[in-house]
Amino acid sequence: MNRIFILLLAFFLPLIVCAKEYESVESIEKRLGEERSLQAKISDIGLKILNANKIDRRIIFTYSTAKKPRLKDESITKRQVVFYDKDYKYLANDDEIAAFLSREISKAVRSYDGAWGGFVDAAQIKMAPKKYELFADERAVDYMVNAGYNPLALITYINKAFPQKRFDKFSYTNLTSKRLALIYEDIFTKYPQYLVNNVYLEDEAYQNFLLNSTENRIKLEKKVRSGSKESVRYE
Repeated sequence: MNRIFILLLAFFLPLIVCAKEYESVESIEKRLGEERSLQAKISDIGLKILNANKIDRRIIFTYSTAKKPRLKDESITKRQVVFYDKDYKYLANDDEIAAFLSREISKAVRSYDGAWGGFVDAAQIKMAPKKYELFADERAVDYMVNAGYNPLALITYINKAFPQKRFDKFSYTNLTSKRLALIYEDIFTKYPQYLVNNVYLEDEAYQNFLLNSTENRIKLEKKVRSGSKESVRYE
């Protein structure tokens, strides 16, 4: 009896697996259509950022359903901004897509500069990611504004996508709260019109940022009132 059961299992198991893995033609066409649509959107927004900022470096934009690697950064190595599903799930609109792409573009641009065809500068990004993280945030704000996107979307995107560590003293990255505070100060200083006419005031992610950034924004207010030129020590 056991032998018959084993023989039947050996015969039918491949059929069951194949049935589970089978995907209809209609399903494939729908999936490919969605991927093509996302690819077109990402390319259009990315190229708009490049053209509006007069970035004369070849950078391509690729949508990928593959698993996002932890350490590999193709923005630096291949001058290719890869947009993974893991990234897309945090983005609610074109402004937030532009926020993501602008940060990656800044790294790709930097990889062209410096000695050995940009090899040295690319290595510096990898060796000092904490310092360059803040540079990429600041550059992204400028890129977005020049291309007609709302820079406050960089705040909502980061607030949703990046967790808060306990401290950043011995970390390769900055506290997310510190990054958000510096981005807010940058917008406050250079592009205050986006705060005066704030279309993100009703956005839940932006409301959450206002809630968790009260102390840092008070520090900025004190700096502005005093006329100080010193850097604020955000936490």
